[in-house]
Amino acid sequence: MELRHIKYFLKLAEELSFVRAAEKLFISQPPLSRQIKELETEIGAQLFERNNKRVILTEAGKFYEKEMREILKSIERVNIKAKKISENQSGEFHIAYVSSTFSGDISDLVQYLSEQFPYVNFRLYEVPTVKQIKALEEFKIDLGIVRAPLHSPKIETELWFKDSFSLVFNKKRYPIQYEQQIETLSETTFVFFNKEYSPQYYDNLLEICAFFGFTPKVIHESNNISSIIQLVKNGLGVSIVPTTILKSHNYPEIGYIEIKSVKLFTDILLATPKGHHSDIATTAIEFLKKK
Repeated sequence: MELRHIKYFLKLAEELSFVRAAEKLFISQPPLSRQIKELETEIGAQLFERNNKRVILTEAGKFYEKEMREILKSIERVNIKAKKISENQSGEFHIAYVSSTFSGDISDLVQYLSEQFPYVNFRLYEVPTVKQIKALEEFKIDLGIVRAPLHSPKIETELWFKDSFSLVFNKKRYPIQYEQQIETLSETTFVFFNKEYSPQYYDNLLEICAFFGFTPKVIHESNNISSIIQLVKNGLGVSIVPTTILKSHNYPEIGYIEIKSVKLFTDILLATPKGHHSDIATTAIEFLKKK
C-alpha cells in the first residue's frame, strides 16, 4: 500500500464519482479505477459499490474513510514536526540566567519564543556566570544570560544592557534618604554574595564602599539574590546590588538609593556557544535587546 492509494481513495470517497475524482487528482479514470481496485485487493475488503449510475461507500468503506482521514492528519503533523526539527525549530532549547537579572524579562522571553517556535520545549535554569561559561563551552546551554566579565574563545557575546548599583536597606531600621549617607554605614552589617561565588560583585562592593571611605563588614553571605533581599527586608543588614534586581524584589519594607557618584556598572551579556548561533538564539537576542 502506498500513500497515493489512500489519497485516491479519499478523493473518490469525497466526490463519489470517478469522473470528478479523476479530474481533481489530475489523472484519467482508468488509473484511478486500477488504484482503487489494488487497494481493495490488498486490504481484502470492498470499499465502494459502483455501477453505471452511482458510486457509494460500503460500511467497510465508511469506516476506512474515517480512520484514514485521521491517519493522514497524523502524518501531516509528523511531517511538519520533522521539517521543524530539520530547521532547528523543534526539540529542546536551554536558557540559563543569573539570579540577579529581572525574572519578568525572562518570562516574557519564553512566552514570546513559545509563540514563535511552538514545537520547541524551552528549559530554564538559574545558573551563576562561572558555571554558565563551562556549560556554554560544552554546548549544554543554547543561550546564557550572564554578567561580565566573560573571557572564552568558545563563546560569543552581545551586550544586553549596562546595570548600575543601588544601596538597599530596611526603611524602618536604616532611615537613609540620600546617597551621601552611605558614608555612615561603616559599622553596619552588610549582606552580600559569597566572594568565591561572585568575585566580581565582591570587588565592586569593596570599590563602592572605598569611595565612601570605609571597608564593608560583610557578615551574612549568600549565593542567591532572593536570599540577600530577604535578609535585607528583615533588617539583618544592608546590601549593594545591581539596580535591575529591584524590579522583581520591590517590597514596601525596602528602600533603595541608586549610586550615581561612583561611575561603576555591571554589563549584562547574552552569550551563545561560538559557531552554534541558531535561529532561536537570534530571535531571543533580538527580542531582549528591544526591551
